[in-house]
Amino acid sequence: MKVLFAASECVPFVKTGGLADVVGALPKRLRDQGVDVRVMLPMYSAIEPKWREQMEHVLFFYVNLGWRRQYVGVEKLVYDGITFYFIDNEQYFGRNYIYGYGADEGERFAYFCRAVLESLPLIDFVPDVLHCHDWQTGLIPPMLDIQYRKLELYKNVKTVFTIHNLKYQGLFQIDDIEEMVSLGELAYTADSLEFYGMCSFIKGGIVFADHITTVSPTYAQEIQTAYYGERLDGLLRARAGSLTGILNGIDTDEYNPETDPAIAVNYTADTYEKKAGDKIALQRQLGLHENPDAPIIAMVTRLNSQKGLDLVERVLAEIMSTGAQMVVLGMGESKYEDLFNWAQWKYAGQLSATFQMNPELSHRIYAGADLYLMPSMFEPCGLSQLISLRYGALPIVRETGGLRDTVLSYNEYTDEGNGFTFLNYNAHDMLHVIERAVNIYHEKKDVWNMLARRAMQGSYGWDESAKKYLALYEELTAPKPDKPARKKAARPMKAPGKSPPPAKRLPRRKKQRKRNPPPAKKQPKPRMPRQKMRRKSPPAAARPSPRPRAKQRTSPPAAPGPKRASRKADRRYLSAPVSCETGAQSADKARKRKNRSDKREVRGNFCFRRQPHARAAVAYARSLACKFASLSCRLLHPSGSLLTLSTS
Repeated sequence: MKVLFAASECVPFVKTGGLADVVGALPKRLRDQGVDVRVMLPMYSAIEPKWREQMEHVLFFYVNLGWRRQYVGVEKLVYDGITFYFIDNEQYFGRNYIYGYGADEGERFAYFCRAVLESLPLIDFVPDVLHCHDWQTGLIPPMLDIQYRKLELYKNVKTVFTIHNLKYQGLFQIDDIEEMVSLGELAYTADSLEFYGMCSFIKGGIVFADHITTVSPTYAQEIQTAYYGERLDGLLRARAGSLTGILNGIDTDEYNPETDPAIAVNYTADTYEKKAGDKIALQRQLGLHENPDAPIIAMVTRLNSQKGLDLVERVLAEIMSTGAQMVVLGMGESKYEDLFNWAQWKYAGQLSATFQMNPELSHRIYAGADLYLMPSMFEPCGLSQLISLRYGALPIVRETGGLRDTVLSYNEYTDEGNGFTFLNYNAHDMLHVIERAVNIYHEKKDVWNMLARRAMQGSYGWDESAKKYLALYEELTAPKPDKPARKKAARPMKAPGKSPPPAKRLPRRKKQRKRNPPPAKKQPKPRMPRQKMRRKSPPAAARPSPRPRAKQRTSPPAAPGPKRASRKADRRYLSAPVSCETGAQSADKARKRKNRSDKREVRGNFCFRRQPHARAAVAYARSLACKFASLSCRLLHPSGSLLTLSTS
């Protein structure tokens, strides 16, 4: 099986965190399992000359990155049986830093992802599995699926994407990334690379990879919750079936107190008492009081809030009051550097702080420390607690992520455990555990030595984890079984010899359709002659006397009225609730409503309902003046006064 690791850092060439340790150690164990594994990295200027001198130039080519045509050099180095390829480009990687904060950070690693895919046929190594690590390689799975999958060379390449820390996601402007990689508009939808208006590299790896892994089983569960999910918890829950947590390990050859050349005195679990010599040497080197009875609490970490340093700041004075000494090594945020600068002045001889990345000093600190403090707010896996266990320094950790999977709190009743833990992210919970550990160190030396020896005898390597990764690779690359075809019913075999002549088929008799007899015609009924029905009139005596006709009123011809108003004006006046009738109809209805309490005023030729819209009624009456020769009406104003309107 062929596996290619694509990552942004790797020991021993370049390191800023635990990612480099994983990429440097895991390939060795996979090689022991019979896997042809290789690693591809950027060629930073920070790589030491001793490694550059051993590199072999393989080839160079050019890739398109938007309107740019960029150079890609491929260098090769075989180290410890593993082949490493380095992508060389001075514009992107010839800088005095590994990760920057400039606007072209997305361009740097978009170029790296493109160079990885374009170089596969040229280096004559097309892997079965392309294993991508963290956001810096997050564009490889979407680029492979969208732009390369249809090519025969890339057709069967499977991808695995490992999340080392979900907090760092690689967010950049969509327009900038699309201009360089040309994935198309459909690649930046909410279910692809788009993340709150930005392009997320890590989301690309999560969405498009064939399988996703994290660096510990607990962290795989935590990132599916809103607290730890960094707003990607819904997507991770949707892909839970393709999400696996595999615990990280350490390189047990590099971190071995029995053979470590960086420490003052080598020791094993059986010769644990020799560790006191490393403790005195560390105190002497860092300017601490040379006191073998004072427990040393060590911290080798990045100085940021994720590592729980705000808890240490809150109870630093109480920690120092226990009589323990503290050693800090790392770089990070300026506020924490200022804190420990002040603390080593305040507690001179009891606290030492060194702000640099110094691997040799870190080995001496692990060997000389009695306790290792790691109160992280969240921790995907953590390698420092594994290294401290390897060197016999008991860890004090918060139960989260990989810390929960690797450190078991000491139980005084069952004698189980290999360290000390606390659950809540609380400074005084941490302080209580530190005081407990210091008390056991002073009061129960036999228990302490038993715990330290047990910690050193634990298995913290990659053997078990490498087997899990290999099983995952085999599952991805295994050919999927074809769907079974539907079996047809087997026909009986003919006996050998001359087959008998086919039997003659009798002609099918047509079924005669029974027809119903036609219905008999109904005889029409004789029609009777139609008689006219006349209404009987009442006798003459019962008839009422004829009503005398009223004389028709004659009026002089009306003068020609003004020009008719527009329909718009009529519509405006008609909106007023006014009712009008002719004089004869009005008088007749008024006679019928004589006894009713209907509040109406009937005058002249029109009848208006009493209402507050008197002004609208007057205007409407005037507009109708052109239609009648004479008009007179009275209106009852809401105030009680009677208005008279007359036109003739």
